[in-house]
Amino acid sequence: MNQPASSLSTAIPTPLRWVGESDGHLEVLDQTLLPTQLAWIACRGVDVLVEAIQSLRIRGAPAIGIAGAYGLVVAAREAVDAGFMPERARSHVRQQAEALACARPTAVNLRWAVERSLAVLERAARDASAGAIVTILLDEALAIHEEDRRLCTAIGRYGAAILPAGDLLTHCNTGTLATGGDGTALAVITTAWQEGRRFMVFADETRPLFQGSRLTAWELVQRGIPVTVLVDAAAGQLLRTGRIAACIVGADRITAAGDVANKIGTYSLALLAAAHGVPFFVAAPSSTFDLSMDSGDGIPIEQRDGDEVLRPLGRAAAPEGAHAYNPAFDVTPARLIRAIITERGVIEPVSRNRIEEILLGH
Repeated sequence: MNQPASSLSTAIPTPLRWVGESDGHLEVLDQTLLPTQLAWIACRGVDVLVEAIQSLRIRGAPAIGIAGAYGLVVAAREAVDAGFMPERARSHVRQQAEALACARPTAVNLRWAVERSLAVLERAARDASAGAIVTILLDEALAIHEEDRRLCTAIGRYGAAILPAGDLLTHCNTGTLATGGDGTALAVITTAWQEGRRFMVFADETRPLFQGSRLTAWELVQRGIPVTVLVDAAAGQLLRTGRIAACIVGADRITAAGDVANKIGTYSLALLAAAHGVPFFVAAPSSTFDLSMDSGDGIPIEQRDGDEVLRPLGRAAAPEGAHAYNPAFDVTPARLIRAIITERGVIEPVSRNRIEEILLGH
């Protein structure tokens, strides 16, 4: 289904949806076409979903985690269609699970959701048919999707309670389009707005793929929240004016020490915020934490195609023969972060002990 994005109501479309029952299929919203066009991609094969994840047709750490869970359902449907016996069906799902988990290496939610669903499959009866496996995995994917919706609401509530009054600066997209609910950092912003607070949201355009200007600004306009788009390099000048009360971003992986991997440009923004005495907040679900990783030094940083830099939006921005440096993420050390907002509470100060206290109850 294609339609002009301008024809939408104020409801923001979900980034993915399961259509039908156990004999149905997955659809993902092609976010590369926003904000001008809405198009859904039917993912009846795992290869189609992997391509959608890698090409950022679906993106945002929580959303691709949910997509990974549904991807195992798609794999099980493949087994049904191929007429596989139970053991071969399980083997096929495991094989496709690894392809899904590796589709994007930095965001930990993807592997987390895939492994959680695999664990459910391993607990199922050994002689369960391929059809039964589809039902088992679909139930788990739907549960993960619903859990994300609820935790987005909790993150919004916790974050709005600590957000200082005044205008806000955000980076990349952390809203409905990136999650199974209202978002992470953007949920904090929209919750504060719904509670009656008034402010301007400044959205970095977020080069090279413009998730801030194409997606975040579009979500905020749909919700009636005032938004101003700025080029990433203008953030320092904006902070220097004293107008910004806080910066708030999302995350793709958070270590045991509280170091945060997020969209490229986040680290620069955190440094600028620190230099100007502006609090820097991160909002993310507990599934984004990788407590097996000690510090940010070990986080794998995805390197993407140089054409995203050299030919943004399909137009040449550099001469033939020029090279591009295009890391998708960077790492912000815990010392630059005022607090991390999760569905389980606020981690402040950002320290190992406080992370364990909030996430593990220690």
